[in-house]
Amino acid sequence: MSNSNNSRRRFLLGSAGLAATPLVAGLAGCTSSGQTTSAASASTAAAGGNTTSTAVTLAARRRLGSLEVSSLGLGCQTMAGTLYGPVSSREDMITIIRTAVDQGVTFFDAAEVYGPLEVERILGEALQGVRDQVVIGTKFGFEVNQQTGERGGLNSRPDHIKQAVDGMLQRLRTDHIDLLYQHRVDPAVPIEDVAGAVKELITAGKVRHWGLSEPGVQTIRRAHAVQPLTAIQNEYNLLWRGPEQQVLPLCEELGIGFVCWAPLSYGFTTGAINPYTRFAEGDFRAMVPRHSRENMPANMAVVQLLNDWGVRKGATPAQLSLAWLHAQKPWIVPIPTATRTSHLLENLGAEEVTFEGNELQEFTTALNAIKIRGERLPAAVLAGTGVEAPMP
Repeated sequence: MSNSNNSRRRFLLGSAGLAATPLVAGLAGCTSSGQTTSAASASTAAAGGNTTSTAVTLAARRRLGSLEVSSLGLGCQTMAGTLYGPVSSREDMITIIRTAVDQGVTFFDAAEVYGPLEVERILGEALQGVRDQVVIGTKFGFEVNQQTGERGGLNSRPDHIKQAVDGMLQRLRTDHIDLLYQHRVDPAVPIEDVAGAVKELITAGKVRHWGLSEPGVQTIRRAHAVQPLTAIQNEYNLLWRGPEQQVLPLCEELGIGFVCWAPLSYGFTTGAINPYTRFAEGDFRAMVPRHSRENMPANMAVVQLLNDWGVRKGATPAQLSLAWLHAQKPWIVPIPTATRTSHLLENLGAEEVTFEGNELQEFTTALNAIKIRGERLPAAVLAGTGVEAPMP
């Protein structure tokens, strides 16, 4: 093993050792705050370490259909500072994206409504000069004023899709979108019409691949029949494993890749959130039912499981969470968000974490024994998932 790898292993073991401290002891020292700190960052500070000096450069590649991407992508949703609260600065977000490129990340995820519009602008600026080295994914599906960013309801009418894509191309500073998703199924527009519009965009060279986010199962089949899908993007993590029931088997059947949004459960499986956490005003995570005072104590059993395994594997909870997703299927690609360079570099370390022998079965068996309490999303947001498009 190289000196660099030895150095990283020492860092990981130090992180895991700190993470192994019983949760009840850790909670005793928590203060109420809208800011959270990851276990990896805390352990690095305690050890006087520097994650940058031991950062992993991603080498593995995965395939979403015929599209090749890095084993981990970078979700950029939080970079506008409107989801989890304010970010340090726009310039810092651009630096994080460029650091990700330097560390081997080739897959970046955005959407028209992230900001709205601002995340695409940040990504477009950050990727100037390296556009031909990366894969950009973004999403349409809402009524968004292209000048003001004011957001309305769902809109996947073909004429609107084409208008939205033209705006995306301008903000992203590119002539094509590598992976274009319908953000949510529009119950007023047949998926055949949506697929037909995207097919025209592909023929025109403005789009290369397409996908759906949180669709109904039959909608996947119908869309794929008109224009083959490259990826489905759904929430999938240690607290929400709903895709295992129908969506993942269907993706395997049809040869469609799977992209996990919220692979770290909005930060919960990093160990950064606990019953004493108080979110800043406007932080989306405060509205997630799993994070309520009634539900969170029971769900902390997942974090304890990750802490225990962190000692065993020499990894942080975040890295174990991502490694478990990687171990499910070779065509699954998580896209964790990051608004701090330290969190990005910690996540990339998941590539070095593997489950050997019967470890995956052992870990999953223990996970199966934990009953997760609370819905994964607020009711109004949850109502937009798993929707079946109307028939033509």
